[in-house]
Parts: sequence; structure tokens; C-alpha cells
Amino acid sequence: MKPRKIPMRMCLGCQQMRPKKELIRVVRTPEGTVELDPTGKRNGRGAHLCPQIDCFRAASKGRRYEKALGIELSPEVLLQLEGKLVSS
Repeated sequence: MKPRKIPMRMCLGCQQMRPKKELIRVVRTPEGTVELDPTGKRNGRGAHLCPQIDCFRAASKGRRYEKALGIELSPEVLLQLEGKLVSS
């Protein structure tokens, strides 16, 4: 049998390619809100992130969320996402 292809995604923080199941998806929903997507299947524009706080902070410092999701994020939203990432 042929081995299954593992989907790879790039982390916004460390810029490394990793298997999709190891990453957390940040999604901009059709309503315009930005949320963490632990299932990886919600509707909307998504970007992937390692489950480490260092990668989250590097991505927010480099404004990579805005570039990947196409929306300006307020500091309150970033703090909310950081809190959810730490708690999960």
C-alpha cells in the first residue's frame, strides 16, 4: 500500500512546516470575528500556529495575523486569543 500523505502547514510564529495535526488553527469567521479553532474545520479564512506561547508572540509582533487573515486585530483580541492558547 502507498503511504498516506500528511498535510503540512507553516506556523505563523516560527515559520516552520509541520504536520497540520500538531498546529492550532486561528480562523476569521464569515462574521468577521477571530477565534481559535481546535477542530481545524470551521468556516472562514485560517492560519496555523504552534501551540507554544513564543510562536504566538512572534506572530503578533511581526503582524503576521493581519497579513494571513486579512483583517486588523485589536490588542484586546490578541490578549483574548493568548489567554485561550495558554488555557488549552
